[in-house]
Amino acid sequence: MSAAATAGTWKLGDLEVNRIGYGAMRLTGNGMMGNSDGTPIDRDTAVGLLHSAFEHGVNHIDTASFYFSPLRSANELINRALSTWHRDVVVVTKVGPARDPSGEWATAARPDQLRGQVEENLRQLGRDHLDVVNLRCNDPNTATIAEHFGALAELRQAGLIRHLGLSNVGPKHVTEALTIAPVVCVQNHYSLEWRRADELGLVDLCRERGIAFVPYFAVSGLRREAAAVQEHDARVHSVARAHNATSAQVRLAWTLHRGPHVLAIPGTTNPAHLAENVAAGGLRLTEEELAVLGEPVSPATSPRTQG
Repeated sequence: MSAAATAGTWKLGDLEVNRIGYGAMRLTGNGMMGNSDGTPIDRDTAVGLLHSAFEHGVNHIDTASFYFSPLRSANELINRALSTWHRDVVVVTKVGPARDPSGEWATAARPDQLRGQVEENLRQLGRDHLDVVNLRCNDPNTATIAEHFGALAELRQAGLIRHLGLSNVGPKHVTEALTIAPVVCVQNHYSLEWRRADELGLVDLCRERGIAFVPYFAVSGLRREAAAVQEHDARVHSVARAHNATSAQVRLAWTLHRGPHVLAIPGTTNPAHLAENVAAGGLRLTEEELAVLGEPVSPATSPRTQG
């Protein structure tokens, strides 16, 4: 059994993936916001890191065409890595947010512009169809997603997309989307410190509907895409010491313990951290330890939801 398979598997439609995946955003630098951009690793190193993830059993990669920096495109790196890898890897991308070629954020795509975004992902990834496309909402409080999701459903019918998902949404959006087309995953911010998806009943709704819930920022929490810092949560330290584990592993294990439909997509450019993240799938927390981790630390304000 591969390391990534120790947490079990889940199906995104008919595509079975190990519950520990990999988020590709950090391959372009440290993040996408102006206050967290960092120097990206070189291309050969990035491709080698992706191959290492695949060798560990990671077969679920999260990306987007708007994951790019002046020097790197996540999709281009994934394309290069997959061109010399001959086993199945499910690539999940997202559309909705828009950036111009210089990297400046633009107005989110209209429904009639989503085909262009899908085709851009196809070109960058070198594919004839996309495994999974998430409709990413800039504002989780948006009234309706029907037109946008309907446009993606048409592209699914046309064969450009195999399965559809949602990102940065609420329960009402999931319910609305399901009246239009099947939803295989929901990707939202979720961590020990940020459990809005629990408060809204979104994690449980996904479980009831057989939909994968895929948290982002599960390790970084309220720091979001900022650079890693020393762990200050005493609860996490306590559990980590008991297992001789890292704080990141405890955070990922807690995430996976939320339910068999919950996946993880931690991103890193450090090979040692990659191995640790994948190994977190085998970390089993006791009921007492889950109780120690307890209630979330309530943030003073809601963090921004660009991710």
